[in-house]
Amino acid sequence: MRGRKRAGVLAVILAAMPEAALATDGYFQNAYGVKELGRGGTSIAIPDDAFGGANNPATMGFVGDVLDVDAYLFAPSRNASRSGNAFGLNGYANSGDDAFFFPAFGYVHTLTDTISLGISVYANGGMDTDYPGGQIAPFHCGPGAPAANLLCGEGRLGVNLEQFFFAPTITYKVTPNNAFGISPIVAYQRFSAEGLQAFSGLSSAPGNLTNRGFSNSAGVGVRIGWMGKITETLSLGATYASRISMSRFQAYEGLFAEHGEFDIPQNLGAGIAWRPLPKLLLAFDYRWINYSSIAAVGNPSTNFAPLGSNHGPGFGWSDVSVFEFGAEYRLASQWVVRAGYNHNTNPIQARDVTFNILAPGLVQDHVSVGFTYEFAQGYELNAAYMHAFRNTLAGATSPLLPGGGVDKIGLSEDLVGLELQINF
Repeated sequence: MRGRKRAGVLAVILAAMPEAALATDGYFQNAYGVKELGRGGTSIAIPDDAFGGANNPATMGFVGDVLDVDAYLFAPSRNASRSGNAFGLNGYANSGDDAFFFPAFGYVHTLTDTISLGISVYANGGMDTDYPGGQIAPFHCGPGAPAANLLCGEGRLGVNLEQFFFAPTITYKVTPNNAFGISPIVAYQRFSAEGLQAFSGLSSAPGNLTNRGFSNSAGVGVRIGWMGKITETLSLGATYASRISMSRFQAYEGLFAEHGEFDIPQNLGAGIAWRPLPKLLLAFDYRWINYSSIAAVGNPSTNFAPLGSNHGPGFGWSDVSVFEFGAEYRLASQWVVRAGYNHNTNPIQARDVTFNILAPGLVQDHVSVGFTYEFAQGYELNAAYMHAFRNTLAGATSPLLPGGGVDKIGLSEDLVGLELQINF
């Protein structure tokens, strides 16, 4: 009966997954798991839940038998504007779709004293925008042109990228205080774009550029990790995830460089957790995400080649370094409180602002708080709140749009997470 209940929970989560949409450390989450969210994302050297497949697989060797069921509400605020264009291609727009619900799931089972098995199910995403059309008056985008969106296209303007990950995990303790873990990652993603008709003449496949609905893609990769309890009060951890080679978005082979290819970048991290007092935990993690290696994301938007070609324009994203600081304190036997701060480098450069009207993933500073309440033996309610402070970036309008000017994008975010954790 217990096994059927767990399978039912997983089925519900998988059915709800397509609602996910995020943007924090670029388009990666800044935390996987509600406890991690309350600690600013710190997790690499802390074993306290079943999301090691997303953070560090080795931590799942120290948590025992545990089930985590999470629910999140994400609220981003995105806007874009253009001013000073000589041909009147000026305007301002706020993106719609400003609230998203998404779940996550994790489970760990201790098979032997040295081997643990588990699974983590989680999401990325957040290249998500939905601007209304009509900011640019008729005839300004060309002879006989109707009212247009900020990129001179017809109707609404925006993109939606969603990524979902299934990470079965096995860990092995080489000693009671040292574990290695490996998580094969099965990835699924889908993407849609609309309102880019003005770029049809610049595309290698104009019929597969815009307004093609959702296109799907899948691939397989791996995450590995180590965690060691160096002393009773000090733990270290390290993790690496490979690049995931994804099948192409065939419906958008005229948009993304390399004919619709959109792989998921390699990333790595290291962390330290220190308990200076029995009730106080302090943690620091560093992560690196290799966005620049993915042509569709990393190619400069100024590349002089057709959209969708091997060297076609991209979003111009640089690699991102992430610095995470977290603390938690046990107030009483049933209560733990948390706080955290997360800072990442901005992947977007001023030269690429026009293209990133579609994907303004430029927030850098996040603060978070959270708590745990153990309401029955082995049952915990975990909650956390994160705010990403508004960041803006301005740059010269792309020469692909005539008349010059200055484009500006902005983003802020709020995220609330709830989690039921059951320790068996």
